[in-house]
Amino acid sequence: MGRVINPDSTGKQRNQLMRTSAELLRRLSQQTTVDDDTKNMAALLVYCLREIDAGIDQSALAWEKRDYWVKAEELRQRWYWAGDMADQLQGLVLGGHWENLPPMMLKLLPRFADVKITKLTRKESLWEGCYTRLMEEKPQDN
Repeated sequence: MGRVINPDSTGKQRNQLMRTSAELLRRLSQQTTVDDDTKNMAALLVYCLREIDAGIDQSALAWEKRDYWVKAEELRQRWYWAGDMADQLQGLVLGGHWENLPPMMLKLLPRFADVKITKLTRKESLWEGCYTRLMEEKPQDN
């Protein structure tokens, strides 16, 4: 019996999410005002960063099952920023602190520097409704 290869591995998903995030950052940097598109793209970026963070834990657990503890810890250390940035960006979006979006993007840009974008391939339909969905997650104050 041959090896079982998962075509949708967490590494492949992470690469796709990194590409989507890099394109979102490019598009956000071209925005001059905060409109619905800006809000939806920022919300999708939160979701992408969350998924990247979740995928890191999956990959690390797979390494730990094989007793590669050091490799698993190195992976977590290299990608710790994804969860932190997702939380910070989510707070920015939920709080409506749009004036803090450019500094947040400046913090994110170096993380995506190695993703080369020659053509924008993600369609606008990808982020439509993301802002509303993220706002629905917001805990209600009683």
